[in-house]
Amino acid sequence: MEKLKVAIIGYGNVGCYAYDAVMEEPDMELVGIVEVAKSKVWKKQFERIRQMKLSQTKVVEDISELGDFDVGLLCLPSRNVPEEAKNLLTAGYNVVDSFDIHSEILNLRNDLDVIAKNNNRVAITSAGWDPGIDSVIRAWFLAMTPRGITTTNYGPGMSMGHTCAVKAIDGVKDAIAITVPAGMGIHRRLVYVELDGGADFNEVKQQILNDPYFINDRTYVYQVPNVQELIDMGHGVSLERKGVAGITHNQLLKFEMRINNPAITAQVMVSSARAAMKQKPGCYTLIEIPVIDFLYGDLDYFIKRLV
Repeated sequence: MEKLKVAIIGYGNVGCYAYDAVMEEPDMELVGIVEVAKSKVWKKQFERIRQMKLSQTKVVEDISELGDFDVGLLCLPSRNVPEEAKNLLTAGYNVVDSFDIHSEILNLRNDLDVIAKNNNRVAITSAGWDPGIDSVIRAWFLAMTPRGITTTNYGPGMSMGHTCAVKAIDGVKDAIAITVPAGMGIHRRLVYVELDGGADFNEVKQQILNDPYFINDRTYVYQVPNVQELIDMGHGVSLERKGVAGITHNQLLKFEMRINNPAITAQVMVSSARAAMKQKPGCYTLIEIPVIDFLYGDLDYFIKRLV
């Protein structure tokens, strides 16, 4: 069996777990890792992890140094994804990302769709747990109860997208953003920041409150001496829908999970790499792809086991 050749672009929290996931897949081969982030926090983490387990892995600073591969996993902050995804597609690579800015997903999907088709390649965008797996659950909820209300309640737990947004602010040495559900799809954000020497807390706080990641939620910002003492990558979600099936009211649907945030995101991306090789050129979200395309194994086996 010829294995699927996978490259990891970015080696932060998600990239670290993507490495683990690729190494466990029987039909995949890791060709290498591309360093792209330049923040001092990332560099410190990367060097620590590399010393522990990357001694036998090719690590480069430019994608051209890796040679040929089938799919690139963009394990990057969401705001870096659009440019990097376009670059990879244009260079002739298939790409998977976990872009999580919900309001911008449709435009990104449509932009990448044009580029992917022009280069005869496939992109899968927003391939995480939310957006991603939860998106598929919401779609099935809608199919089962076409009329009704769905609420998505995140947490409590660390939000990677929100955390990356805070870390990118000048004056922030380290940070963590915690999502706390208030019920009925309403959330609170607790942000803990460790500042560089000389940074003004009030200025940093105002930048956080004005950031699009936080502007629509009630957000509380706290200064702490050491963010690493607060790190817990656990997260969770509860999806609930009360709706109508046909003309029958009061159909109550619920889906819930408690997870390690970056580990699940990485695993969904890795499974999406397999799915990418089965699609026609273009860009896709997870709700557009048959679930069987994400699985390794024989179709008859899964029908017998799962249906």
